[in-house]
Amino acid sequence: MAMKKKPVTGMKDILPREMEIRDYCIAKIKETYRTFGFTPIETPAVEHIENLSSKQGGENEKLIFKILKRGEKLQLENAKEELDLVDGGLRYDLTVPLCRFYSNNANDLPSPFKALQMGSVWRADRPQRGRYRQFMQCDIDILGEASSIAEIELILATTTLLGKLSFKNFTIRINDRRILKAMAASCGFAEADYDAVFIALDKMDKIGLDGVREELISAGHPEASVDKYLGLFDGNDGSTDRISQLKDRLDGYLDPAVAEDLIGIIDSVEGAKAADFRMFFDPTLVRGMSYYTGPIFEISMDEYGGSVGGGGRYDEMIGRFTGQNTPACGFSIGFERIIMLLLEQDFKVPASAGKTAWLIEKGMPVEKMSEILEKAKAEREAGGTVNVVLMKKNKKFQKDQLAAEGYTEIREFFRD
Repeated sequence: MAMKKKPVTGMKDILPREMEIRDYCIAKIKETYRTFGFTPIETPAVEHIENLSSKQGGENEKLIFKILKRGEKLQLENAKEELDLVDGGLRYDLTVPLCRFYSNNANDLPSPFKALQMGSVWRADRPQRGRYRQFMQCDIDILGEASSIAEIELILATTTLLGKLSFKNFTIRINDRRILKAMAASCGFAEADYDAVFIALDKMDKIGLDGVREELISAGHPEASVDKYLGLFDGNDGSTDRISQLKDRLDGYLDPAVAEDLIGIIDSVEGAKAADFRMFFDPTLVRGMSYYTGPIFEISMDEYGGSVGGGGRYDEMIGRFTGQNTPACGFSIGFERIIMLLLEQDFKVPASAGKTAWLIEKGMPVEKMSEILEKAKAEREAGGTVNVVLMKKNKKFQKDQLAAEGYTEIREFFRD
């Protein structure tokens, strides 16, 4: 059987230029998030299949790369269904592993706990621009904090990071799942129909108001309820005034404190932000995970034409493991999409001090070579980067290539 050179579908090789940007971004992410008090953790790539299939991951549960049982546990002849053959799977996100991690280690962690987690996840999804079957996720979460200071800190940390990566003029769209439910309830939709209504609403940016109306009516919902519901979205300008107006219109269906907290989050972030972006109240924002219980948010960038990150509050998810609900809120940036945008912008990693290449002529005497290597060692110990390479015949091409790799100084060493 012939060996295959290309990666498996949906996976990719990472070339040095991209790897340099990825390493830079990872370092900047850790550096920035640590200044906000987030602590790095790590969880295994493989999770129990029961956890991954617990109806907490939405559509992602259909995309699990499942792992066969091993040895005597794998009994093909007795298997009646797929789950008889598997006992684990590659994680499809970092949230389910985090909840298991916290439920297992909470006694050894501070409260509230501010977690930073980065790592690969896997989804058997259809590959497309900026989306792969294996990709890096970067999450920050605050566990054990019920107040809106969690949302404020998560948004400020994430936007500060994006500013340090040279992004600006982006938008943080924000909503609250309780507002979504109150809007549906006030228009007469049954609670059992909420998820279907929200799925249709989530398509607003693709099919427009008329498309959402047609989908809801074709699903059998009364026209009066549909028209009243869609009327709640008219004239939205993304301001906190709009939240106040909705609070009044949803009197009896929405706890006023929900709207007031959302206004407080927006005003606090606007007053303390360190990057160039805007907060925008978007009542059509749904987010796919049904485990969200409160505020939800997404990052929109015009140059991408979609979301490059998101998150929200999920106060009931840890309780699935422990039997006791724990306040939890998280924000994830779309690491791969961020890298893709930086590559398309021809982003240059800031040059580090003392990044030099030393070209050594072939046939260098051992004594002289030792002297050169000693000098290189001293420069590295002083914090510099020294790349010692043999001199090629086409020295101009070699120097151009090294310069393209970011070497700002090139020295030549000859035998004589």
